[in-house]
Amino acid sequence: MAKVAHLTSVHSPLDVRIFHKECRSLVRGGHEVTIVAPHTGDEIESGVHIKAVPPIPCSQKRLTRMTRTVWNVLRQALRLNADIYHFHDPELIPVGIYLAAIGKKVIYDIHEDVPCDILSKEYIPKWLRVPIASLAKILEIVGAICVSALVTVTPNIAERFKRYNSSTVIVYNFPLLNELSSVSGDWHQREMSVAYLGGILVERGIREMVHAMALLPDKLQASLELARDDFPEGLYEEISAHLGWARVSDWGTVDRTAVASILNRVRAGLVLFHPEPNNISAMPHKFFEYMSASIPVIASDFPLWREIIDGAKCGLLVNPLDPRSIAASIEYVLTHPEEAEAMGRRGRAAVEQFYNWEAQERILLNLYANLLDPAAAVVALPSQRNL
Repeated sequence: MAKVAHLTSVHSPLDVRIFHKECRSLVRGGHEVTIVAPHTGDEIESGVHIKAVPPIPCSQKRLTRMTRTVWNVLRQALRLNADIYHFHDPELIPVGIYLAAIGKKVIYDIHEDVPCDILSKEYIPKWLRVPIASLAKILEIVGAICVSALVTVTPNIAERFKRYNSSTVIVYNFPLLNELSSVSGDWHQREMSVAYLGGILVERGIREMVHAMALLPDKLQASLELARDDFPEGLYEEISAHLGWARVSDWGTVDRTAVASILNRVRAGLVLFHPEPNNISAMPHKFFEYMSASIPVIASDFPLWREIIDGAKCGLLVNPLDPRSIAASIEYVLTHPEEAEAMGRRGRAAVEQFYNWEAQERILLNLYANLLDPAAAVVALPSQRNL
């Protein structure tokens, strides 16, 4: 058994990937696990210890988080004196480098292609994006060289880092197989609605979703179920003033039980990321959650996503920048219930066969075993291949 600390200055301690997947898997693997994260207080949940650092008010969020919160995370990390530290945010790279320098085993969990993501950040002036992205790339390379191992979420990210750290693995962000397995019932009893779960950003298609809802025929009485993180400053006022907002049920931030409830009543899930560099090769969690919940996926027509959807025959592909294309696909799913239900069943079957967390859990536990005792680790599993 190892003493493990997961560190985040950005995410909730109950984040799906960090808490529900990785940390709970490590507890099942026999490790003592603590999450250091912004939270209202210390607690223990499902065997995982949560060590809180003060949350930052939204008005101060970005700069204060990258300074005060990072410092607080480091202080708590040092107090824990863990055997392995596993951090999740690029702003914690200096923390990871410091922990490695004092002899700790450190894992950097890379959730996205950070330099590419910076290039599409609207809050950064365009003339600053390339210099900041270049600095972020250099920082990540230094961090990758210094830490013990890297966990990535896509083959593209893994390929970029393997040259700097040979202990690089892919742990796909696939859904927990049994979490949404109870989602069932008569398809015809479902509401005439579709869902979007997750982060709200312009480049994730919130404008086009709402605009598409305004284009649907009135007779459908269609709605969009929205379960989401906070809107960026000023965006809520713009989006909520649009005609399509009248067809949105905005649930705000919800827990996992509410997620299951939403997916149990809708007829499709939306993943309409814009064709930005970081998005084209992404494998977002919500994509596979919709499949796991046995509903069709309406997704951006990216090559990787086309491969998954065409392979499983589990959804429709659209131009994410064209609200009319999105509206047409939503209308098709709502007015062709037998085909929509069949797509959902095929998506669920693909999750059961390929796209589930259970196989990824073994990869994660094997990485930890290798760091603690290389002689005890098993051979890398077939799940490491490009899916």
